[in-house]
Amino acid sequence: MKKKIITRRDFLRVAAMTPLAGALASSLKAGEKPSLDKARVVLVRDKNALISFNNPRPEVIRKMLDDAVTILLGEKDTVDAWRKLIKPSDIVGIKSNVWRYIPTGRVIEQAIKQRVMDVGVPDDRIDISDRGVRRSRVFQEATALINVRPARTHHWSGLGTCLKNYVTFVSDIPDYHPDSCADLARLWFLPQTKGKTRLNILIMLHPLFHGIGPHHFSRQYTWEYNGILVGKDPVAVDATGLRIMQAKRREFFGRERRLAVPAKHIFLADTRHGLGVSDPDRIDLIKLGYKEGILI
Repeated sequence: MKKKIITRRDFLRVAAMTPLAGALASSLKAGEKPSLDKARVVLVRDKNALISFNNPRPEVIRKMLDDAVTILLGEKDTVDAWRKLIKPSDIVGIKSNVWRYIPTGRVIEQAIKQRVMDVGVPDDRIDISDRGVRRSRVFQEATALINVRPARTHHWSGLGTCLKNYVTFVSDIPDYHPDSCADLARLWFLPQTKGKTRLNILIMLHPLFHGIGPHHFSRQYTWEYNGILVGKDPVAVDATGLRIMQAKRREFFGRERRLAVPAKHIFLADTRHGLGVSDPDRIDLIKLGYKEGILI
């Protein structure tokens, strides 16, 4: 059978269409093995994830992350699943995001750090940072990275998601802005990052789905999605997040309204840079938790 080749036009068309939940993303049962040529992404949602805006419920967040990681790795025990990602001998950088309106936040950061420590990595070989990664001894010596950030619209790249979260590893950030940040995937081939990322976590507890201009934020353009996307492939995670965001924009505006800046860096990370999978037909999406308002 001839292998399907998705074009950039195809991807942008799919991103702008209805979620196509049944046709474009197969939902696997717990423990089922994904196809070898597919990327597995887990979406977990819990309607009790938030106490209030930017105030997640710690015990619920821990369970959401545990459920997502065990299903992603095909394990029953949480620590056994994390042992597939991290070794006790690793030096681990947890790449966070501190954007003041919707930061990653301490609850999620500490939930991840605890699991890394449960594997056997001592505290002095773990660091959590965003803008300080180039000054951090742990990040400079890191053998493993955990990438975690909230999803939001972005003035230069269309969306700020997992792929863009590594931009603070460089000092020349504006060099990555041309052409809608088309080549953000280059960040993943730096000596500090190449081959080191063990897990990508895109936080969608209350995403920002619309923005106007640099650093714009308005609560009216956020919603309680109460979700987290988890995967080993950052492109597949971001492509799934994009589909959810586009669906929310259609719902909110009552019509198709594309992002002011196309998030084409997600597609190009696949087709130009070979970093991961952006084609929904090649993403095995597993959905955990409640389904109301899932949008995908």
